Amino acid sequence: MIQANTRLDRSRECRNWSEASQSNSAASIYIQPLIESSEKNLKKLTLFAVFFVFCLLETTAHGQQFDAAFGFGTVSSGAPTTSNGLFYPSLRGGLYPSISADFLVTRRLGIEGEFAWRGSQGEYGGVEPYRPIFYAFNAIWAPKLAKNVTAELMGGIGGEDLRFYGALNYNPLSGYTNYTSSNHFMGDVGGGIRAYVWHNAFVRPEVRLYLIHNNVEFSSGTVVQYGASIGYSFGGR
Repeated sequence: MIQANTRLDRSRECRNWSEASQSNSAASIYIQPLIESSEKNLKKLTLFAVFFVFCLLETTAHGQQFDAAFGFGTVSSGAPTTSNGLFYPSLRGGLYPSISADFLVTRRLGIEGEFAWRGSQGEYGGVEPYRPIFYAFNAIWAPKLAKNVTAELMGGIGGEDLRFYGALNYNPLSGYTNYTSSNHFMGDVGGGIRAYVWHNAFVRPEVRLYLIHNNVEFSSGTVVQYGASIGYSFGGR
């Protein structure tokens, strides 16, 4: 019942957003600067995350290893479904930039973090722009397979931030935004193969499985992200 009510609320928001955009061009003119502002804020957040990653380099001690990477990928999920007259779209598709970093506390064990977001906005129900953002914090095991090849196996917890655009919203912390967020807890597991191609620079094909709790806006809470990254290792390897 709770999931159906949530889904009905989202459907009403889609209809209201569509009707408002068709009947009130002045509102569109007002919202457009907020959309541009939101895009700029996302870019600033990305730059801040990259800056934070490289600041951590100062704390890398002798014999320990810090790795940072930037990549691109996409996501796959269950097909769209219809239940009780309600349409549940799929979360699959789209280009997802990502940044990740890990710090090996021992020779092969450490902690890892990842931040990935859909580069362009999708259309929810064909009318409402939206963007998924995923973040995770993991334990990582990095066994060495060969001289220049290292595996990565990880697992942990994180969250999904679904941002639906087109509605003016006020938050005491961030002020006015042109989106509302629907946040969901998730667990994730994943892995990759890190191949060093030049000194400490590497390429890494990778895959992650996101298990999203109560992902009622979409047809499935199981999402697979796959792609590739390029990165650099600081410290011993």
